[in-house]
Amino acid sequence: MKSVLLAGLLLSCCWALSSALYFHTGEREEKCLIEDIPTDTLITGRYKVQQWDMHEHDFLPSAPGLGMMVTITAPNEEVLLSKLYGPEAKFTFTSHSAGEHTICMQSNSTRLMVFGGSRLRIHLDIQIGKHLLDETADLAKDKVNEVTLRLEHLSEQVHQIIKDQNHRREREEVYRLKSEETNSNVLWWAVAQTLILTSVGLWQVKCLKDFLIEKKLV
Repeated sequence: MKSVLLAGLLLSCCWALSSALYFHTGEREEKCLIEDIPTDTLITGRYKVQQWDMHEHDFLPSAPGLGMMVTITAPNEEVLLSKLYGPEAKFTFTSHSAGEHTICMQSNSTRLMVFGGSRLRIHLDIQIGKHLLDETADLAKDKVNEVTLRLEHLSEQVHQIIKDQNHRREREEVYRLKSEETNSNVLWWAVAQTLILTSVGLWQVKCLKDFLIEKKLV
């Protein structure tokens, strides 16, 4: 039983679909990132905002009144989420179609751009798929139930990975077809250029021959 639990934990850690990062931005500056997401997938994002302190020369927790406007846009320009959150929050949304989703964040600072020179550091963690293992495992009082929950979570993660792989395979097929179409167009354009140059050359030779015959030089 312990070996099964350990294997599940290792696989869960290896296959966790998440990306954590931080970036710097201005108070009035909007920053966007693009995530390629499969269809019908739950996305969970967590962020924390820090503000540059001139006296400490370091990024410190921002003031409680400073919030972030989070806007999620689907590939078809549909707005899936547009909401104002606090300096530290969690947001979720579900993708309705596969493709590149745009995640934009901007602070709600009311200072003018000229005076809004304070820098912000935003820590952002995006998880693709459901990640409820930590919450449910804490509630499990029996080892069998705990292992069952972890195996269900692992099965869910495998299903999400398969969905993500299928999505990437479809995108790869689309790119391959576009590449083959481009190569075919380049080939036909080269053939057309060769025919045009050959036709122009023959026409010039004919014009030169007619000119020499007209001048009785040949």
